[in-house]
Amino acid sequence: MPQPMITALLDDGPLKGDRVEVEMLEGRPPRTLDLPARDDHGACRYCLDGLVQSGASAVYTFLYRV
Repeated sequence: MPQPMITALLDDGPLKGDRVEVEMLEGRPPRTLDLPARDDHGACRYCLDGLVQSGASAVYTFLYRV
């Protein structure tokens, strides 16, 4: 059975404005996302902006490069 997906909306940082489809974990959006940087130098870590999210999307804010 396929996992439910949610659209992560990246609010700031190097990937600002991007939208990424991610798998939900136990019915919730993941708390953090490690996404490839556009410049191919590592990754960018994003954090769920709020613990209460509804609908088919969730807002994430930039934390730091990993």
